[in-house]
Amino acid sequence: MDATMPTSEGHEGTPQRQTSALVSSFGDRIERLMVNAYVIPTDTPESDGTLQWKQTTLVLVELTAGGRQGIGYTYADLSTALFIKQNLVEIVVGRDPMQIADCWAAMLRSIRNLGRAGVASMAMAAVDHALWDLKARLLNLPLVTLLGPVRMAVPIYGSGGFTSYSVDRLQEQLSGWAAQGIPRVKMKVGRQPEQDVQRVKAARRAIGDRTELFVDANGAYDRKLAMKLAEGFADSGVVWLEEPVSSDDVDGLRFLRDRVPAPIQVAAGEYGYDLFYFRRLLDEQAVDVLQADASRCAGITGFLKVAALCESQPIGLSAHCAPSLHVHPACAAMPLRHIEYFHDHVRIEQILFDGALSPIEGTLRPDLTRPGLGLEFKRQDASRYEV
Repeated sequence: MDATMPTSEGHEGTPQRQTSALVSSFGDRIERLMVNAYVIPTDTPESDGTLQWKQTTLVLVELTAGGRQGIGYTYADLSTALFIKQNLVEIVVGRDPMQIADCWAAMLRSIRNLGRAGVASMAMAAVDHALWDLKARLLNLPLVTLLGPVRMAVPIYGSGGFTSYSVDRLQEQLSGWAAQGIPRVKMKVGRQPEQDVQRVKAARRAIGDRTELFVDANGAYDRKLAMKLAEGFADSGVVWLEEPVSSDDVDGLRFLRDRVPAPIQVAAGEYGYDLFYFRRLLDEQAVDVLQADASRCAGITGFLKVAALCESQPIGLSAHCAPSLHVHPACAAMPLRHIEYFHDHVRIEQILFDGALSPIEGTLRPDLTRPGLGLEFKRQDASRYEV
């Protein structure tokens, strides 16, 4: 799917809105917004504690201004691409690409009657990422330089270990990350709880004693079962328990945070779309580490707002999935602990983008020789996945 919009002179009803927008000294306007969706099959069928899937959809946004093009994306579905085409194109085209806050606020106002969470927020995210990439390209800067780094390398953890994997495949994947020098790995649990403690023990045998082990239940347990299994996980040296209960069960998260064996830390937040959700998790002291996903929480702009909330507590922040999107803002976020190096998204980003990063000593490091996010879309390679 391809959605474009003419410049402001050719779009009826927009000149008054656009002339009232903030204007930078560059004088450029956003001329065009294109949106497309790509469906990429997984390498094998996958599942976690509550969901099964065979494919992942990437929604790509391309913005043009001043002779440069910025790209952004989110992991969502076709409806998110349609939402951008139908609701956000006319909001963004004609605005000043230097004024990202103005564009972001205008998008936020425009979705008032459509719902802030879910599709609307993911649609905003894809556009926001393209805005940041475009601005950095217009300035000929790596995005991390534009944002202002507090670090130049971000720790990662290998993430996969799906419940659909055999024990042998689970051990192979996790031990492979450990052999690459990634010092922490995560596996899925929750689909067959009666087997989880034994699968965790098998994972520990594969990675040895020096690699940290995380588990993610994706909300599959109730409170009592989570408490019981956490004790078994602790025997295998698990240090991270993600969404042991539904992330909407804030009381349950707090209950478990206060009671699981040390040094296990409870994490949640990947399904947060707005600051009110994240603030509730923090105010209720429901997590030890807060997760946020820029591809869901309205983009890099939203992600940095979440980072500021964490800094005010203080509490650690972990970036959920989409490693090529997160590396630049993660370098600029003071409370950032690590990025989730998620198997599906790593594979997709390597297929679709030139410039997707590979780990160096358990970290991702922005490429300072490339402007913006440092990514170039491989249109020819992507064509067979387009819908």
